Amino acid sequence: MKKIAILFFTSILVSTFNLNAQQAINPDIVEVGWIEHLGDTIPLDLVFNSEVNKQVNLRELIDKPTVLSFVYFNCPGVCNPLQEGISRVAEKVDMELGKDYQILTISFDVTDTPERAQKKKKNFIDNIVKEKADHWIYLTGEQENIDAITEAVGFRYMETGLDFSHPSGIILISPDGMITRYLYGLDFLPFDLKMAIIEAQQGLPKPTINKVLQYCFNYDPQGQSYTLSITRVAGTIIMFIAALVFIGLIIARRKAKKVKS
Repeated sequence: MKKIAILFFTSILVSTFNLNAQQAINPDIVEVGWIEHLGDTIPLDLVFNSEVNKQVNLRELIDKPTVLSFVYFNCPGVCNPLQEGISRVAEKVDMELGKDYQILTISFDVTDTPERAQKKKKNFIDNIVKEKADHWIYLTGEQENIDAITEAVGFRYMETGLDFSHPSGIILISPDGMITRYLYGLDFLPFDLKMAIIEAQQGLPKPTINKVLQYCFNYDPQGQSYTLSITRVAGTIIMFIAALVFIGLIIARRKAKKVKS
Protein backbone atom coordinates (compact mmCIF):
# COMPACT_ATOMS: atom_id res chain seq x y z
CA MET A 1 0.00 0.00 0.00
CA LYS A 2 2.84 2.37 0.82
CA LYS A 3 4.36 1.75 -2.62
CA ILE A 4 1.01 2.51 -4.26
CA ALA A 5 0.70 5.72 -2.25
CA ILE A 6 4.20 6.80 -3.23
CA LEU A 7 3.45 6.07 -6.89
CA PHE A 8 0.19 7.99 -6.67
CA PHE A 9 1.74 11.11 -5.16
CA THR A 10 4.66 10.87 -7.58
CA SER A 11 2.23 10.84 -10.48
CA ILE A 12 0.45 13.91 -9.08
CA LEU A 13 3.75 15.76 -8.72
CA VAL A 14 4.79 14.79 -12.25
CA SER A 15 1.42 15.88 -13.61
CA THR A 16 1.67 19.21 -11.79
CA PHE A 17 5.21 19.71 -13.03
CA ASN A 18 4.18 18.91 -16.58
CA LEU A 19 1.22 21.29 -16.31
CA ASN A 20 3.48 24.09 -15.14
CA ALA A 21 6.05 23.20 -17.79
CA GLN A 22 3.38 23.64 -20.42
CA GLN A 23 2.88 27.18 -19.11
CA ALA A 24 6.58 28.02 -19.49
CA ILE A 25 7.02 31.12 -21.61
CA ASN A 26 8.67 30.72 -24.99
CA PRO A 27 10.16 34.10 -25.93
CA ASP A 28 9.97 33.21 -29.62
CA ILE A 29 6.18 32.91 -29.68
CA VAL A 30 5.03 35.44 -27.06
CA GLU A 31 3.63 38.52 -28.76
CA VAL A 32 1.87 40.04 -25.75
CA GLY A 33 2.94 39.34 -22.17
CA TRP A 34 5.97 39.24 -19.89
CA ILE A 35 9.31 37.51 -20.40
CA GLU A 36 11.11 37.73 -17.05
CA HIS A 37 14.75 38.84 -17.17
CA LEU A 38 15.52 38.63 -13.47
CA GLY A 39 19.13 39.51 -12.68
CA ASP A 40 19.71 41.27 -16.01
CA THR A 41 20.77 44.90 -16.18
CA ILE A 42 18.73 47.34 -18.22
CA PRO A 43 20.52 49.61 -20.74
CA LEU A 44 21.15 52.69 -18.63
CA ASP A 45 22.38 54.96 -21.42
CA LEU A 46 18.96 55.22 -23.07
CA VAL A 47 17.69 58.79 -23.40
CA PHE A 48 14.08 59.86 -22.78
CA ASN A 49 12.15 63.09 -22.27
CA SER A 50 10.69 63.84 -18.84
CA GLU A 51 7.25 65.35 -18.36
CA VAL A 52 8.94 68.76 -17.99
CA ASN A 53 10.47 68.25 -21.46
CA LYS A 54 14.00 67.68 -20.23
CA GLN A 55 16.22 65.06 -21.85
CA VAL A 56 17.46 62.54 -19.31
CA ASN A 57 19.18 59.19 -19.47
CA LEU A 58 18.30 56.28 -17.24
CA ARG A 59 21.74 56.19 -15.66
CA GLU A 60 21.30 59.63 -14.10
CA LEU A 61 17.71 58.90 -13.08
CA ILE A 62 18.11 55.51 -11.45
CA ASP A 63 20.09 56.09 -8.26
CA LYS A 64 17.75 54.27 -5.87
CA PRO A 65 15.27 51.34 -6.01
CA THR A 66 12.92 52.16 -8.87
CA VAL A 67 9.36 51.05 -9.61
CA LEU A 68 9.15 50.87 -13.40
CA SER A 69 5.91 50.66 -15.36
CA PHE A 70 4.86 50.94 -19.01
CA VAL A 71 1.71 52.66 -20.26
CA TYR A 72 0.43 54.70 -23.16
CA PHE A 73 -1.60 57.80 -22.49
CA ASN A 74 -4.61 57.13 -24.74
CA CYS A 75 -5.08 53.61 -23.40
CA PRO A 76 -8.78 52.70 -23.00
CA GLY A 77 -7.99 49.63 -20.89
CA VAL A 78 -5.62 48.75 -18.06
CA CYS A 79 -3.16 51.68 -18.12
CA ASN A 80 -5.26 54.02 -15.99
CA PRO A 81 -6.14 51.34 -13.40
CA LEU A 82 -2.44 50.39 -13.27
CA GLN A 83 -1.40 53.96 -12.51
CA GLU A 84 -4.17 54.24 -9.93
CA GLY A 85 -2.89 51.03 -8.34
CA ILE A 86 0.64 52.44 -8.18
CA SER A 87 -0.69 55.67 -6.65
CA ARG A 88 -2.65 53.78 -3.97
CA VAL A 89 0.23 51.52 -2.95
CA ALA A 90 2.64 54.48 -2.87
CA GLU A 91 0.31 56.09 -0.32
CA LYS A 92 0.12 52.97 1.86
CA VAL A 93 3.60 51.42 1.68
CA ASP A 94 5.85 51.94 4.69
CA MET A 95 8.64 53.44 2.57
CA GLU A 96 9.36 57.08 1.70
CA LEU A 97 9.01 58.06 -1.93
CA GLY A 98 12.08 59.99 -3.02
CA LYS A 99 14.23 58.63 -0.21
CA ASP A 100 13.72 54.86 -0.25
CA TYR A 101 12.51 54.50 -3.83
CA GLN A 102 11.19 56.33 -6.87
CA ILE A 103 8.68 55.64 -9.65
CA LEU A 104 9.31 55.76 -13.40
CA THR A 105 6.45 55.43 -15.87
CA ILE A 106 7.50 55.13 -19.52
CA SER A 107 5.14 55.51 -22.45
CA PHE A 108 5.69 52.88 -25.14
CA ASP A 109 3.68 54.94 -27.66
CA VAL A 110 6.13 57.01 -29.70
CA THR A 111 3.41 59.59 -30.42
CA ASP A 112 3.08 60.49 -26.72
CA THR A 113 4.74 63.77 -25.75
CA PRO A 114 6.04 65.43 -22.56
CA GLU A 115 2.95 67.67 -22.60
CA ARG A 116 0.65 64.62 -22.59
CA ALA A 117 2.81 63.06 -19.89
CA GLN A 118 2.41 66.12 -17.67
CA LYS A 119 -1.38 66.09 -18.07
CA LYS A 120 -1.59 62.35 -17.43
CA LYS A 121 0.60 62.54 -14.33
CA LYS A 122 -1.73 65.08 -12.70
CA ASN A 123 -4.48 62.46 -12.68
CA PHE A 124 -2.58 60.02 -10.48
CA ILE A 125 -0.61 61.97 -7.88
CA ASP A 126 -3.51 62.87 -5.57
CA ASN A 127 -2.46 60.16 -3.11
CA ILE A 128 1.13 61.39 -3.02
CA VAL A 129 2.42 64.23 -0.86
CA LYS A 130 2.91 67.23 -3.14
CA GLU A 131 6.64 67.66 -2.48
CA LYS A 132 7.17 63.96 -3.24
CA ALA A 133 5.39 64.06 -6.61
CA ASP A 134 8.64 64.96 -8.40
CA HIS A 135 9.88 61.46 -7.61
CA TRP A 136 7.21 59.90 -9.84
CA ILE A 137 8.66 60.66 -13.25
CA TYR A 138 6.85 60.20 -16.57
CA LEU A 139 9.01 59.57 -19.63
CA THR A 140 8.43 59.61 -23.39
CA GLY A 141 10.94 58.80 -26.09
CA GLU A 142 11.98 57.70 -29.55
CA GLN A 143 10.99 54.28 -30.89
CA GLU A 144 14.54 52.95 -30.78
CA ASN A 145 14.87 53.65 -27.08
CA ILE A 146 11.35 52.40 -26.32
CA ASP A 147 12.14 49.13 -28.09
CA ALA A 148 15.43 48.78 -26.20
CA ILE A 149 13.95 49.22 -22.72
CA THR A 150 10.81 47.11 -23.31
CA GLU A 151 12.88 44.28 -24.77
CA ALA A 152 15.38 44.50 -21.90
CA VAL A 153 12.69 43.96 -19.27
CA GLY A 154 10.61 41.51 -21.33
CA PHE A 155 7.55 43.73 -21.79
CA ARG A 156 5.89 42.42 -24.95
CA TYR A 157 3.17 44.53 -26.56
CA MET A 158 1.55 44.67 -29.96
CA GLU A 159 -0.08 47.44 -31.97
CA THR A 160 -3.74 46.74 -32.73
CA GLY A 161 -5.18 49.48 -34.92
CA LEU A 162 -5.02 52.75 -33.01
CA ASP A 163 -4.41 50.98 -29.70
CA PHE A 164 -2.03 48.43 -28.22
CA SER A 165 -2.42 45.02 -26.64
CA HIS A 166 -0.13 44.79 -23.64
CA PRO A 167 0.24 43.21 -20.18
CA SER A 168 0.05 44.97 -16.84
CA GLY A 169 2.46 45.07 -13.93
CA ILE A 170 5.51 46.76 -12.43
CA ILE A 171 9.20 45.94 -12.41
CA LEU A 172 11.61 46.68 -9.57
CA ILE A 173 15.03 47.98 -10.63
CA SER A 174 18.05 48.19 -8.31
CA PRO A 175 20.16 51.39 -8.05
CA ASP A 176 22.66 49.90 -10.50
CA GLY A 177 20.00 48.94 -13.02
CA MET A 178 19.42 45.27 -12.18
CA ILE A 179 15.94 43.77 -12.64
CA THR A 180 15.09 42.30 -9.23
CA ARG A 181 11.34 41.65 -9.18
CA TYR A 182 8.17 41.58 -11.27
CA LEU A 183 4.78 42.24 -9.68
CA TYR A 184 1.85 41.54 -11.97
CA GLY A 185 -1.65 42.92 -12.16
CA LEU A 186 -3.24 46.28 -11.37
CA ASP A 187 -3.24 46.38 -7.55
CA PHE A 188 -0.29 45.72 -5.29
CA LEU A 189 -0.02 44.92 -1.59
CA PRO A 190 2.07 47.39 0.43
CA PHE A 191 3.99 44.50 2.03
CA ASP A 192 4.86 43.03 -1.39
CA LEU A 193 6.12 46.37 -2.63
CA LYS A 194 8.09 47.05 0.54
CA MET A 195 9.86 43.69 0.31
CA ALA A 196 10.52 44.24 -3.39
CA ILE A 197 12.04 47.67 -2.68
CA ILE A 198 14.29 46.19 0.01
CA GLU A 199 15.41 43.43 -2.38
CA ALA A 200 16.09 46.01 -5.09
CA GLN A 201 18.19 48.07 -2.67
CA GLN A 202 20.23 44.96 -1.88
CA GLY A 203 20.44 43.94 -5.55
CA LEU A 204 18.75 40.59 -4.88
CA PRO A 205 16.61 39.29 -7.76
CA LYS A 206 13.72 37.19 -6.43
CA PRO A 207 11.16 35.00 -8.24
CA THR A 208 7.73 36.49 -8.56
CA ILE A 209 5.33 35.32 -5.85
CA ASN A 210 2.40 36.48 -7.96
CA LYS A 211 3.15 33.83 -10.60
CA VAL A 212 0.23 31.93 -9.10
CA LEU A 213 -1.96 34.67 -10.58
CA GLN A 214 -0.48 34.02 -14.02
CA TYR A 215 -1.29 30.35 -13.57
CA CYS A 216 -4.88 31.00 -12.49
CA PHE A 217 -5.58 33.88 -14.85
CA ASN A 218 -5.19 34.37 -18.60
CA TYR A 219 -4.37 37.75 -20.08
CA ASP A 220 -6.87 38.74 -22.76
CA PRO A 221 -5.04 41.04 -25.21
CA GLN A 222 -8.26 41.97 -26.99
CA GLY A 223 -10.12 43.04 -23.86
CA GLN A 224 -6.84 44.10 -22.17
CA SER A 225 -7.87 42.39 -18.96
CA TYR A 226 -7.25 39.24 -16.91
CA THR A 227 -9.77 36.39 -16.97
CA LEU A 228 -9.98 33.36 -14.73
CA SER A 229 -8.68 30.16 -16.34
CA ILE A 230 -11.42 27.71 -15.37
CA THR A 231 -9.59 24.72 -16.87
CA ARG A 232 -6.37 25.26 -14.92
CA VAL A 233 -8.09 26.03 -11.63
CA ALA A 234 -10.53 23.12 -11.98
CA GLY A 235 -7.71 20.74 -12.87
CA THR A 236 -5.72 21.77 -9.81
CA ILE A 237 -8.76 21.40 -7.53
CA ILE A 238 -9.58 17.97 -8.96
CA MET A 239 -6.02 16.74 -8.34
CA PHE A 240 -6.11 18.13 -4.80
CA ILE A 241 -9.47 16.46 -4.05
CA ALA A 242 -8.25 13.18 -5.55
CA ALA A 243 -5.21 13.30 -3.27
CA LEU A 244 -7.41 13.92 -0.22
CA VAL A 245 -9.76 11.05 -1.16
CA PHE A 246 -6.85 8.69 -1.65
CA ILE A 247 -5.35 9.64 1.71
CA GLY A 248 -8.75 9.13 3.32
CA LEU A 249 -9.04 5.65 1.82
CA ILE A 250 -5.60 4.70 3.11
CA ILE A 251 -6.43 5.91 6.62
CA ALA A 252 -9.80 4.13 6.59
CA ARG A 253 -8.20 0.88 5.45
CA ARG A 254 -5.58 1.04 8.19
CA LYS A 255 -8.25 1.65 10.81
CA ALA A 256 -10.28 -1.29 9.48
CA LYS A 257 -7.20 -3.54 9.78
CA LYS A 258 -6.64 -2.43 13.37
CA VAL A 259 -10.29 -3.17 14.28
CA LYS A 260 -10.07 -6.69 12.75
CA SER A 261 -6.86 -7.43 14.60
